[in-house]
Amino acid sequence: MPAAVVTGTQWGDEGKGKIVDLLAEDADIVVRFHGGNNAGHTLVVDSQKTILNLVPAGVLHPGRICVMGPGMVIDPEVLVGEIDALRRRGYLGDDRWLRISEQAHLIMPYHRAIDRARERLRGPGNIGTTGRGIGPAYEDKMARTGIRVGELFDEPGFRDALERNLREKNGYLQALLGEPPLSFDDIHERYRGYRERLRPFIADTTAELRAALAAGRRVLLEGAQGALLDVDHGTYPFVTSSSTLAGAASAGAGVPPRAIGRVVGIAKAYTTRVGSGPFPTELADALGDRLRADGDEYGATTGRPRRCGWFDAVVVRHASALSSVDGLALTKLDVLTGIDPLRVCVAHELDGERRDFPPATQRGWERVVPIYEELPGWRESLGAVRSLTQLPPNARRYVDRLSELVGAPILLLSVGPQREQTIRLGDVF
Repeated sequence: MPAAVVTGTQWGDEGKGKIVDLLAEDADIVVRFHGGNNAGHTLVVDSQKTILNLVPAGVLHPGRICVMGPGMVIDPEVLVGEIDALRRRGYLGDDRWLRISEQAHLIMPYHRAIDRARERLRGPGNIGTTGRGIGPAYEDKMARTGIRVGELFDEPGFRDALERNLREKNGYLQALLGEPPLSFDDIHERYRGYRERLRPFIADTTAELRAALAAGRRVLLEGAQGALLDVDHGTYPFVTSSSTLAGAASAGAGVPPRAIGRVVGIAKAYTTRVGSGPFPTELADALGDRLRADGDEYGATTGRPRRCGWFDAVVVRHASALSSVDGLALTKLDVLTGIDPLRVCVAHELDGERRDFPPATQRGWERVVPIYEELPGWRESLGAVRSLTQLPPNARRYVDRLSELVGAPILLLSVGPQREQTIRLGDVF
């Protein structure tokens, strides 16, 4: 049975958590393949909200195996807290339901300290990072000085790596960032405690996933953030530190590319962005405030208010092409109820030229002017809608037009935060 990938097509916060939770009902294994606790996936089941930063969003389904892949960067303090919180609510009842790759990299206290200090020094020009140490951890990974999860269980090796790294990081923190040094003994003792807490979950996850795929088990690969935050294809430098596209799922999870048979792109029915960076369709007015209030648009990880704006078909079409999506899951359609007319960005204008694709440079993004098409809105509530035929005619026209502009069919349509407030229009597995 081929694996399926779920990936964001905007600037993150598209509703991947809800969609992964929904699709996990049909999956055997759910795998996070990149990022760290800069992600915040929100699930609402029986009116109870769950926010997951690290553990895959299949965890609310008993018996589903949740895998944290080698492409992730993991803060063990956050992970232990998340495991404990889930177990207090009756989830993760069996240690075998959570598997953590030995090859994933550890986020260390110096990564967080560096991340926060850099943002402070950037002042108004900051990137908008969450300050969780994600970027510095990936820097160490690429510099080949990172500490991987498996090394936590090799005491001499872990000690040596921590001593070596801390000498360098303390020098950098003190001399260039004006921060106090960190204590080796304090970090070493804390991470020894995490070692024992995490030991039951550590595994060669790539071998386990290959065996599962060979046995015909259904594997769902869960992305974080969104395509426009991809380190190569996003609005650089206002991006995350990993690849967010479907193509990264193979390396980040440790599965063969040919094992991936389906890609689902997630798109919100409007657009949001948290933090700094270009956003051509942003509504910096009362309507933007209304979208934020009605859509509860506040970061699940940081609590920061999200910037809100019209749907940008140029962005979603580009992202869908990059990941070769088979179809879209369109979320938060219900939030647009009562707004009339609705606007959709159908093209960009850059220096007087109409373009159907986004610019490649930061300065280009700053000069983009959106070209809009207006569509009639609707006033009927969508919360109880369970089929396309029950949609108000104008809501149906809006959905059909977005599908046409992006060039991808709608596979799932979300009309509320609850699991059951979803219309299934196509199969993923």
